[in-house]
Amino acid sequence: MIRAILFDLDGTLVDTERLWSMALVEWLGTRGITCALDDAVALVYGHAWSTIYAELLRRYPARIQEISQQDAGRAMRPHFLKLRKQTDVRIAGSVALLVKLAALHPVAIVSGSPRIDIEDSIALMGVAPFVRFFVGSEDYAVGKPDPSCFLLAARKFGVPPETCLVFEDSSAGVRAAKAAGMRCVALARPDAPAQDVAGADQVLTDLSAFDLVAFQ
Repeated sequence: MIRAILFDLDGTLVDTERLWSMALVEWLGTRGITCALDDAVALVYGHAWSTIYAELLRRYPARIQEISQQDAGRAMRPHFLKLRKQTDVRIAGSVALLVKLAALHPVAIVSGSPRIDIEDSIALMGVAPFVRFFVGSEDYAVGKPDPSCFLLAARKFGVPPETCLVFEDSSAGVRAAKAAGMRCVALARPDAPAQDVAGADQVLTDLSAFDLVAFQ
């Protein structure tokens, strides 16, 4: 029996991961680092900022070690906001589903993004009244595919993990949800970079097609 709903953010509710990839390329360029967009996409998609920063530190220690994870995120954010102004990043079917399910079960957002970016996206989507709480990269030590973020959300709701339903879009996210013992629906949009989401309980190209009664 489902008692709580957990939504990933980037790539599931808002189409921002490609913008973050482009922003990463731009920001690295300001530090004298050349990074191909495809490499940035592989680094960003499905990963928490803490994981991304750790990988940047491994790849470019001389250029990255002098800036903290928090300051690096702050420095990259203006590049992302500039790009976001040029497009509507909301994934309409996903946002509509969140609002619909919030009338039936408590909803939380569980993301690898910093809390400031989650707050900003919640305001952009206009879903603040429908989200009980959110979990960001500052709230747990290890990012997806580690299940810590989802288990933390279950504890905050006070429900067993197996009663939570997760909506994800990435391989790492699906693996994290299943490792937490939760059921998972994966969003696989045709225009998004391919992810291995075969481990999900259901895969949809648009979350507006999700039917909770049939799923249960």
